[in-house]
Amino acid sequence: MSEEFQHIVCPHCATVNRVPKSRSAKDAKCGNCHKALFEGKPVAVSAQTFATHIERNDIPVVVDFWAPWCGPCRAMAPAYERAAAKLEPMVRFLKVNTEEEPALAAQFQIRSIPTVMLFKHGRVAAQTVGAMNGPSLEAWILHHTAG
Repeated sequence: MSEEFQHIVCPHCATVNRVPKSRSAKDAKCGNCHKALFEGKPVAVSAQTFATHIERNDIPVVVDFWAPWCGPCRAMAPAYERAAAKLEPMVRFLKVNTEEEPALAAQFQIRSIPTVMLFKHGRVAAQTVGAMNGPSLEAWILHHTAG
C-alpha cells in the first residue's frame, strides 16, 4: 500500500514539497531550503510566488489583499495573524500588497480593500470584502474550508 502525500509550497523559496498525509505538516521542513513549511504567520507574496501557492498547494489558501495606507486593512492585520497561528497547517495564509502587486489586484478585480479570498485547487472558493474581527474571520475560513 503506498503512502498518500499532499503538496505544500514553501513560504520561503516557493518549492513544492510532498508531505506525507500521515505526518503532521506543522513540523515539516522544506526539502530545498530546509526551513519550516509553516511558521504560524501570513506570507507576503509577489505575483510569481502567488501563482505557485494558489496552483500547487493541496491545502486551501486564504489571501488578504491589502494596502499600507488602508486603515481597515491595518486594523484587521492582527486578527489575520492570529487566524494564521491558529489554523495553520490546515490552511495557508498569504498577504498581497495591492500597491506592490497592482496586476494581481486587477486580475482578481479587487475594487475595495481589505478583500479576503479563499482558494481551493487553484480556484476562488469564497470571497469577502471589509475588515473582520478574529472570531468572524476564523468562522468564515472554517465555514468555507469544511467538506
